[in-house]
Amino acid sequence: MKSKSNTPLFTIGLLILLMVYSCKNEVQNEKKNEDKEEKKEETIAVKTPEGMVWVAPKKFLQGGKANDPYAMMREKPAHYVSVDGFFIDITEVTNKQYKDFVDATGYITVAEREIDWELLKKDLPPGTPKPHDSILQPGSLTFNKNVEAVANMENYTQWWTWKIGANWKQPQGPGSSIEGQDYYPVVHIAYEDAVAYCKWANRRLPTEAEWEAAAQGEHTNAIFTWGNNPELLDQKANTWQGTFPTLNDPVDGFKYISPVKSYEPNSIGIYDMSGNVWEITSDYFNVSYYANRTDEDSTNPKGADKSYNPNNPYAVEHVIKGGSFLCHASYCASYRISARMGTTADSGSDHVGFRTVATKEMLLNGDG
Repeated sequence: MKSKSNTPLFTIGLLILLMVYSCKNEVQNEKKNEDKEEKKEETIAVKTPEGMVWVAPKKFLQGGKANDPYAMMREKPAHYVSVDGFFIDITEVTNKQYKDFVDATGYITVAEREIDWELLKKDLPPGTPKPHDSILQPGSLTFNKNVEAVANMENYTQWWTWKIGANWKQPQGPGSSIEGQDYYPVVHIAYEDAVAYCKWANRRLPTEAEWEAAAQGEHTNAIFTWGNNPELLDQKANTWQGTFPTLNDPVDGFKYISPVKSYEPNSIGIYDMSGNVWEITSDYFNVSYYANRTDEDSTNPKGADKSYNPNNPYAVEHVIKGGSFLCHASYCASYRISARMGTTADSGSDHVGFRTVATKEMLLNGDG
């Protein structure tokens, strides 16, 4: 039997098969080339910078878990988010690293600068009287280690002191120093100070979602960086033991701040994401963010559009994560992954530091 064109059907069929085979080969070759290019790019991009670890893309449950009795309203509701892969420091930025930055740039931290009252009062309630010039001096907040009793646990001013002269080089004020403490986390760092370091180092601050993804490690819905067992706290993190804030028994080995890497890392090799010092993120602190978020916030969320804390309504605050050596179950239990608090953008303290992240794009296009 012949076709209308007098070409045998077998020949037509053979031609069709050859065309299909040829197209299939072309598609396969293109796919192979694409895979080669992707693998080549991946090989270049995933070359891990010294002191960092790769956090693979992941989907996880962000916020307070259903089985977490300490989860607060600002941590709820829990929700699934996805983040792209990134690199993160395995430790908090240390005194040595920050000194290298300062030595290279001459940078002066917020805690070392003269105070501008006109700028400061914008973050205070209208009509706040100007303090005496003897008080309005450069400094930072330090924990009062001599508290013997407290009248009201809601009044945190009972254990915090504004220490004139306290800064990253003098953590406890004049007369103190960081000599011999190269590998302690740098503290008394304001948001602006952390961002300045990041720009110098070709890094950036993590988003809150990235921070939680890294803290989860190989987990996706754990309460703590090591899993869900609270009995491991003293082995895994530098926190407060005893009665906060009057009695601290150093059961975990340290009474206050500790050197980085003093405890075991989480499942992907990151140290001290629970306890030791709070860590600044790039997100604004907004107590209502989780309750008002939408599905658009499910992939690489950047946090709230603006800061909102009813307890500090005039200040711009950023989210801090991880808790510190001052955290205790009787007060905040903020050594949990989902715990979130705010810190004003223009101030620091002796229990707040930071760590940095980098993306593949940053490393390919920059100097990192």
